Amino acid sequence: MALIKEKDREKLIGLMKAIEEDVKIVMFTQENECQQCQTTRELLEEVAALSEKVSLEVRDFEADAEVAKKLGVDKIPATLILGEKDYGIRFYGVPAGYEFNVLIQDILDVGKRSPGLDKKTLKVLASIDKPVHLQVFISPT
Repeated sequence: MALIKEKDREKLIGLMKAIEEDVKIVMFTQENECQQCQTTRELLEEVAALSEKVSLEVRDFEADAEVAKKLGVDKIPATLILGEKDYGIRFYGVPAGYEFNVLIQDILDVGKRSPGLDKKTLKVLASIDKPVHLQVFISPT
């Protein structure tokens, strides 16, 4: 059973035509998938099938522990959105509900290689000269 409704799928296919560069989604799960891991993988498979420019790589958190550590992944399910480089975009848990829109927008931004920010904002961000750890927690309540 598809997780993305047909009418939404058609809309997403149209949106993803704007993707100019390849986007790789990397998902970390485990051999015996938890319910959230399985749902996340199935959702990401459906998303990746919407565009030839989007691919999905599923990795085992334990078997690929070194890769997970290198990418800073410390829990599952983990979803990373990568372009020609790692932009630090991570989702933990199922990127559904409100998070699904953010997932799609992140894929589009990486596919355009543009964060959609104005030049003034980009200039301020470029002036940051030390590491910053930013986390966004989302809850509909």
